Amino acid sequence: MSRTRSVAGSGQGIHRRSVLAATGAVALSAGVGYALRPSDSQAATGTRETTEAVAASSRRAPAAPLAPYTKGTTVASVSTPRGSGYRRLGDGPGWQRVVRSDLAAPKSGRAGRRTALAAFVQLTDLHIIDAQHPLRLEYLRSADVHAWRPHEALTVQGAIALVERINALRGAPVTGSPLHFAMTTGDNTDNNAKSELEWFLKVMSGGRITPNTGDPRRYEGVQNSGLKLYWQPDAAVRDTDKQAGFPHLDGFLKAAIREVRSPGLNLPWYSTVGNHDTMPMGCYASHGDSFLTELAVGGKKLMNVSAAEAQRLQTLIKKARDPEGVRYHDFLKTHARSTRSVTPDESRAPFTPTEYIQAHLDPAYRGIGPAGHGYSSANLDTGTQYYAFRVSDDVIGISLDTTDAGGHYEGSLGTAQLKWLDRTLRENKDSYAVIFSHHTSKTMTNTRTDPARPHERRHNGQEVLALLGGHRNVLAWVNGHIHKNVITPHSMSGGGSFWEVSTASHVDYPQLARIIELADNKDGTVSLFTTLVESSAPHRTDFSDLSQTGLAALYRELSLNAPGASTALGGDPEDRNTELVLKKG
Repeated sequence: MSRTRSVAGSGQGIHRRSVLAATGAVALSAGVGYALRPSDSQAATGTRETTEAVAASSRRAPAAPLAPYTKGTTVASVSTPRGSGYRRLGDGPGWQRVVRSDLAAPKSGRAGRRTALAAFVQLTDLHIIDAQHPLRLEYLRSADVHAWRPHEALTVQGAIALVERINALRGAPVTGSPLHFAMTTGDNTDNNAKSELEWFLKVMSGGRITPNTGDPRRYEGVQNSGLKLYWQPDAAVRDTDKQAGFPHLDGFLKAAIREVRSPGLNLPWYSTVGNHDTMPMGCYASHGDSFLTELAVGGKKLMNVSAAEAQRLQTLIKKARDPEGVRYHDFLKTHARSTRSVTPDESRAPFTPTEYIQAHLDPAYRGIGPAGHGYSSANLDTGTQYYAFRVSDDVIGISLDTTDAGGHYEGSLGTAQLKWLDRTLRENKDSYAVIFSHHTSKTMTNTRTDPARPHERRHNGQEVLALLGGHRNVLAWVNGHIHKNVITPHSMSGGGSFWEVSTASHVDYPQLARIIELADNKDGTVSLFTTLVESSAPHRTDFSDLSQTGLAALYRELSLNAPGASTALGGDPEDRNTELVLKKG
């Protein structure tokens, strides 16, 4: 391991290494084992001085000494439920930081010795939802009350409020280091729809968004259907959610589809793909399926089936008994006469992996950058969705594609990607490495053949753990998918040790993102600090406030009260705000 250096400058102004890391100027590879072409790097669009000037205008590093910044994090305050029944939210005390010594003993005096290596933000499972899409599975709620969330029409407003919170952070909570980038670890969209992809990219890079498809004048979906199965916020009908205490809110649906504006992140961001970004409903290997595409863009929507029929379909999905969607076709055809008319819309069409990358490369969604948000023309050439990038002189980031295009929502890696991961870690053995993926090690159990690579073997999470354990430079594996905060230590037989950091989603309560800081303690150990953050929306809601901010606050409170929602997704204290100690040379 090379001598480690701090990413923060010791004086006023911009530190060159921080700038180059923040702008994504030093790209490593795009899943193909060779350096990116000049056109794939933001630094290549102009001189280095030009690149530094752009970064300086977006995020200026503070003067030393750096000061910890905890305002707006869960160290300072956390939304806290009040009462019973339909619970309101209010301000509550913050979560304390827990020191974890599972992999190494923390040494006294380290706070005075340590230097920052990197700091970044993880967003995961945003699940930007086109709530009126004809292929949504809301009707599964007749068998499983949690199969549909009453707050699904507000995902865009909630995600914008999260961007606003990140923009308001003035440094990292422990080291005070500037935040160098944000990474989304998959399920950025919910139903593999072009409408959702456009909204996600505008949320992240900035722009005006109208979270509505179909009829531009009104909402057409389950929430004005009159069906008691769903919360009917504007109607007088006594639906099941209102019986549980959900409010009657005149004008809710009109406000939910009204144009909103995202400022976009004011720091560079990278993107990792998830199963909901890759497959319709996050589980069906049905790209090129004309039947599903026609239904997606067409004028018919199924909203209600019997509990027995819903249970059978849900079992097929959960048990992966229909990964290609053949029986799902039959299900939809059987219920064709039960559908309701909606306004057709071509923007609801599914997108392919190629279109996903092309959208990231579109200059309209560049924002602060980097160009492609990690993806490059090399990914387009090779049909891959994994890449590596330089974070700082001493740290690289590696984004994996753990989705299995053969179908089902659990994941795996193909042999070519596994070999690329091993090679990338070996070629950068003098740099610490942070691995990003959507799936966790325990949810990489799906080894179905990728239709595009029928002769390639798929590898599960245990095989990935074993590979990472053979590289002593790996510090962390950062992921999502399970919608729960879980931090797991791994000490492997290959000699390596690292932390697996899984973060809760932003669609289910408590709706969190996570700041991660890497610091060299100058005593043979490295500390990883994890700090959770909520969106900028106020904890307290006002039912009369249907502004963009008011809806973002309501998004959080409705998610708390969603029938059947788990109360354990926030995790235990040792999975939240932590110091994770590692022994590293």
